[in-house]
Amino acid sequence: MKFVNALLWPGTKICQWLGVDPTADAGLIRSMFNMLVYLVVILAGLWVFLG
Repeated sequence: MKFVNALLWPGTKICQWLGVDPTADAGLIRSMFNMLVYLVVILAGLWVFLG
């Protein structure tokens, strides 16, 4: 599995779960889900690290 595919995996799986084509709209929907997933992960990591 390529590094890029690993980064895009959460958004791809969420799109498949919702029944949306991950490559539709040039992947913008998948990118939005990826940003939300990584935002939560990074904020949780910062909270644990700084808390």
